[in-house]
Amino acid sequence: MLRFDHKPALVAYVTCGDPDMETTHAIVLAAIDAGADVVELGVPFSDPIADGPVIQRASERALRAGTTLKQVLTLARAVRAARPRSGLIIFSYLNPILRLGVARFCAAAADAGVDGALITDLTVDEAGEYIASMRQRKLATVFLAAPTSPDARLAKIAEASRGFIYAVSRTGVTGTHADVSSDAQALVERIRKFSRLPVAVGFGISTPEQFVDVGKWADAVVVGSAIVERIEKNLGREAAAVAQFIGSLHRHATSTVSSR
Repeated sequence: MLRFDHKPALVAYVTCGDPDMETTHAIVLAAIDAGADVVELGVPFSDPIADGPVIQRASERALRAGTTLKQVLTLARAVRAARPRSGLIIFSYLNPILRLGVARFCAAAADAGVDGALITDLTVDEAGEYIASMRQRKLATVFLAAPTSPDARLAKIAEASRGFIYAVSRTGVTGTHADVSSDAQALVERIRKFSRLPVAVGFGISTPEQFVDVGKWADAVVVGSAIVERIEKNLGREAAAVAQFIGSLHRHATSTVSSR
């Protein structure tokens, strides 16, 4: 269920199959139990052009382990059974979707119990078949909006989106950064001229301080590379490391509010 009942909500990204699917299952459950409102189940891809080095390495490890889109959908089904109220999004590049077939993907996603999908390299102009198939299955279509998107483009993104809109905080690739671009808040304000959907801000958010700061003006915060990096650096205790990190984000948010 895509719900943003508290602010800031947390959208957590995980590269599925890194280091293996069994571990990913444990990581996702730990992330949900620690307070992730939505989990993006990342489908590894051989040419992840929007991703920085941390997620690129994760995709390489997952592909070496043989991870496929069908396995990610199987994982989604298991997570949905274990955590019925969790928010689940398939996060993928377009190629794996096309290989399976758009209609077959939408049917399989609905059958697995996911709430929707975000396809990073699919533009709204080319998404007609995908949107129609997703609508037929009552699945959310989450699209990216960038600081460079003109208002006409934002209007199209708003019309095509369901569930929430993903606002990219900066141009470039994913990865941790010392600060959040000032363009991000302006982008959120522009998006809200065209849509009442929740707006989640991602790309480069990696610390509890950034989580709280972005949550002051966005509905949700997307954390990806910082989570994937903890998986990479904590072999054998990946789920615990992710839970500890997510817990630190929420503890900082709570302490910040209580100190006001």
